[in-house]
Amino acid sequence: MVKISVDYLGDLYCKVTHTPSGKSFKTNAPIDNKGKGDEISPTDLVAASIASCVTTIMGIKANEKNIDIEGMNITCSKIMTNVPFRRIDKLILDITFPHPLIEDDFKMLSNVVKTCPVTRSLTSEIELEYNFNYAK
Repeated sequence: MVKISVDYLGDLYCKVTHTPSGKSFKTNAPIDNKGKGDEISPTDLVAASIASCVTTIMGIKANEKNIDIEGMNITCSKIMTNVPFRRIDKLILDITFPHPLIEDDFKMLSNVVKTCPVTRSLTSEIELEYNFNYAK
């Protein structure tokens, strides 16, 4: 079990600490939700979590199959809604491979994204879109 500690610093700032490593960072509410927007927001962390989880899961599978994906990039766009209440409505993951892959490797890696534990932990009310590209 991993513990995350969060200390409220005031003015909508939080200090988040990963207790096993002792590393920490700050969050702040976004500008459109009464914050200053000068730190990553809690909902931004959800987008970062899914993007880094998908990257990690693809990296594990690529290592198992000896497929080079070093330099792969995932950009996750987060779309919020206020209906019926404020929440994440959609996450769009743009996955860019550094070079073309053979078809079987591409199919395997594009399917493994659905096995990400973060993805499996999200409510089905959040729409997920995956776009695959090659670097130019």
